[in-house]
Order: sequence, then C-alpha cells, then structure tokens
Amino acid sequence: MSNKTSHDSDVSFIQALAELLRENDLTELQVKRDYAENDSLNVRVSRQTQTVVQASVPAVAPAPVAAAAPAAAAPATESADPASHPGAVTSPMVGTVYMAPEPGAAPFASVGATVNEGDTLLIIEAMKTMNHIPAPRAGTIKRILVEDGGAVEFGAPLVIIE
Repeated sequence: MSNKTSHDSDVSFIQALAELLRENDLTELQVKRDYAENDSLNVRVSRQTQTVVQASVPAVAPAPVAAAAPAAAAPATESADPASHPGAVTSPMVGTVYMAPEPGAAPFASVGATVNEGDTLLIIEAMKTMNHIPAPRAGTIKRILVEDGGAVEFGAPLVIIE
C-alpha cells in the first residue's frame, strides 16, 4: 500500500470515527489499527460538551430537588451555576468518581471539612487508572457536587472550597 493511499484511507477512517462520536453522543473514542510490524495508527477523537444554564430564573428561587443530590443541596442564595463559583474545583477528565480510597472506607473529604493544598478530595477512575484529585488551595469544603460512583464529564464542578 502506498503512503498516499494509506494516508487517504486513514483520513476517511478518522472522519468515520468523528461521525460515530457525533451520532452516538459520545465524548471520546480511541482506536489503534495495526497494519504491519512497525506500522500502526493510533487515533483518539474527543469533544467537549457544554453545559447550558438557563439564567432567567432569579437566584433566590429554590433549586429543583431532582437536579442535586441531597448532600449537595445548596442554600437558595448561592449561585445557580456551581461551575461559576470562584472556589469550584472542576474535573480534569471524564470518568467515574470515588469519594473514598476503597468501598466502606471513610471519604477523603466531607462538607465542612478543612483541607490543605494538595490534599486528595476524591478519585476519578478513567480507563482503569485511579487519578487522585488534589485540592488546588487550602480552605473549607462548602459543597460536594458529585455522588460516589457517579459519572463526571471534563470540566464539571466537583466540589466548592472557600
């Protein structure tokens, strides 16, 4: 197979992967294609999703109960969008959230707890790798916005530290 033909088929393959990503509303897709002993194609196609927040509701209106876990319920005076809070810690990746080092163990952090910069707040499992998410600054945890075992998207707010 000539390089030009190989390149054209690779471009078509990547375009097909991008279409698959869009059609199935996926955020990431990774494929490795082996052609010969030292000839392969490793492709990772990803996209960011945007969260749309409706700002027409006054900030003093209570948040819908179905939108937040009971432990993450916020006072009605706080901002409707936790991601815009200056103390928000956001997810650096897509994955599954774990609040404790193992099932049945005490959680890394809880609302009202004081944390130091670098303390582990939670773990995000991505592609069978456990990624410890550190506190970017010292402070008190005001809100935990994710559930243990729940899925999280890139950029989603995880906790608020003040």
